Amino acid sequence: MSTAKLTPTSYVVLGMVSMRGPSTSYDLKRAVNRSVGYFWPFPHAQLYSEPKRLVDLGLLEVQQEEAGRRRQLYSATPAGVDALKSWLSEPTTEQLQVRDVAELKLFFAEFAKPEDVLSLAREQIKQHRERIDVYTGMQEMFKDREDIADRMVPLGLGLAMEHAALDFWEKLEKERR
Repeated sequence: MSTAKLTPTSYVVLGMVSMRGPSTSYDLKRAVNRSVGYFWPFPHAQLYSEPKRLVDLGLLEVQQEEAGRRRQLYSATPAGVDALKSWLSEPTTEQLQVRDVAELKLFFAEFAKPEDVLSLAREQIKQHRERIDVYTGMQEMFKDREDIADRMVPLGLGLAMEHAALDFWEKLEKERR
């Protein structure tokens, strides 16, 4: 195996393929959209290029269908699973990263009209309520699935963060009315 640097996207791909079994890049894109994509956004084009790189590194293997669409199915190699496990065993010292356009706009709000800030707050309230509904629906849908209980743990953090953001924007909206 090469000593090439693995990125968070590398680990998303390794984790998804290890979790799901043989997957196409399109399968990975769909799986990411329904799971880690809620808290780890990145360009989905990487889900088409990164598996090929991981094949070159010996962390994934690829089989191409003989007929039909000739899709490429990626599977984790033992070295790929080992790389994923090694990464998971390392604590992270990285701080929480938030890229929130609404927060960025709020930072520059001294240049905005008061009604624009109020409108921003109201839209954020709507957005956070919708996300809370999505997350709550996911919790309800999968509450009896012991086989994926560990995957549901981050959902609790996501819900807590959404509730905190909703609380913030509701307070701001109340102050600015």
